[in-house]
Amino acid sequence: MEVLRPQLVRIGGRIYRKNPIQEQTYQHEEEDEDFYQGFVECAEDPCDAYEVVQTQQGFRCTVKAPSLLYKHIVGKRGDTRKKLEVETKTSISIPKPGQEGEIVITGQHRSGVISARTRIDVLLLTFRRKQPFTHFLAFFLNEVEVQERFLKFQEEVLEKCSMDHGVDSTIFQNPKKLHLTIGMLVLLSEQEIQQTCEMLQQCKEEFIDDISGGKPLEVEMAGIEYMNDDPGMVDVLYAKVHMKDGSNRLQELVDRVLERFQASGLIVKEWNSVKLHATVMNTLFRKDPNAEGRYNLYTADGKYIFKERESFDGRNILKLFENFYFGTLKLNSIHISQRFTVDSFGNYASCGQIDFS
Repeated sequence: MEVLRPQLVRIGGRIYRKNPIQEQTYQHEEEDEDFYQGFVECAEDPCDAYEVVQTQQGFRCTVKAPSLLYKHIVGKRGDTRKKLEVETKTSISIPKPGQEGEIVITGQHRSGVISARTRIDVLLLTFRRKQPFTHFLAFFLNEVEVQERFLKFQEEVLEKCSMDHGVDSTIFQNPKKLHLTIGMLVLLSEQEIQQTCEMLQQCKEEFIDDISGGKPLEVEMAGIEYMNDDPGMVDVLYAKVHMKDGSNRLQELVDRVLERFQASGLIVKEWNSVKLHATVMNTLFRKDPNAEGRYNLYTADGKYIFKERESFDGRNILKLFENFYFGTLKLNSIHISQRFTVDSFGNYASCGQIDFS
């Protein structure tokens, strides 16, 4: 850990320092995620962000969490929970695997209950960040005109640039799945999906209707750009999306949605602004047509995976198709799309949406 720049974790409006985590590996066991080493230093002042109820036996606090994360609070052979209970002088009750419910913390002292709650929150946050993304907020960009123009782009690129290193038909996006991502989500229960739907509806009522004027946003999808620094070694090529009237309304809208979801904790804060882009070529598609860019970093049990990718030389493509016109669209809905699913139209299945008009 960098002593002068420790990792900070924000929970309930307070900031905590996260000390080094020690991992222990056990032979003949599949998981190696049981670790706990007094990794949170709490502020000296009592934390008022939690609702702690006084009872006849002492104090009680509950934690809502999806059942998928319970095992990380229990630990191997219950070691993590036991250590938490001993160090905070509390009792921690966790629902059985597969059962949704609340984690219940009880203890004689309010400070101990708060300490246990804080440590559980950090554990939950740590392992939630290791889960693969399950959903994403997006606009669909698969109107017929755009799909046809995209296929024309693909045809012309293969006709004129197929001799360039790494350029072939396998790295092009599926035209039915063209989309503009606002933010990635980890939704581990039906309750969290419902919470996301409600948050999106709140955004509509509080500012989306004002920005959109209750009408679809007319945009153009035109021009191409690449993600990395070397046009001769490109992994992701994307089409640019902008308002047809030249205004900044689309950028303002997606940035405010991102900000609201980051504040709620549903989206982990990585960026302050959304990069408006529609991926048209991605080298991850070469080996896996269902791959989804940088978002495919962890397995379901939190283990990091590395995907080899063969970059392509994009210099001729950028020169010849710099201003390629994919068409105009009317953006009228934000969808909560589920990864690795397909609806009857060949697009990502939607778990919920809001409409502008």
